[in-house]
Amino acid sequence: MQPKTAFQSKTVATDLVLPSETNPINNLFGGELLARMDRAASIAARRHSRRIVVTASVNHVAFNRAVPLGSVVMIEAKVSRSFKSSMEVYMDVWIEDRESGDRIKANEAIYTFVAVDETGRPVRVPELIPETELEKERYDAALRRKQLSLVLAGKMKPSEATELKALFE
Repeated sequence: MQPKTAFQSKTVATDLVLPSETNPINNLFGGELLARMDRAASIAARRHSRRIVVTASVNHVAFNRAVPLGSVVMIEAKVSRSFKSSMEVYMDVWIEDRESGDRIKANEAIYTFVAVDETGRPVRVPELIPETELEKERYDAALRRKQLSLVLAGKMKPSEATELKALFE
């Protein structure tokens, strides 16, 4: 199985925020944004694995800026690291300024997907090779996030979390 780069999984979903998708103060519903991010991230994971993918977890979501009615919102998703059958997908959410066209970062999120066969059994995915400095940072941090998640779920002993121990040494 050939390793792949994050760029090969890059997915950009661009859409307009419509009135039926907003809350009483005319900002995009958080749940609507979560669904849009899930779709973009699943496409990125599928591009990396070339398999059926299922959402395993929503690891992190930061709603840093409201997305107002009428905004053009762009979700940029890339696989940040792959493991045996799982892939972490990091997303940046941008709002495009109506007049200047400048992009303003509004939110970010990290989802985990598992590649499966037609019967729902996990299957191996290609290794990821990070290229840019940002991709390398996200790649390294992904192992810490995975180990922390496993420790919190009781699936890994804290003493086995090598990446977490390194943070405190």
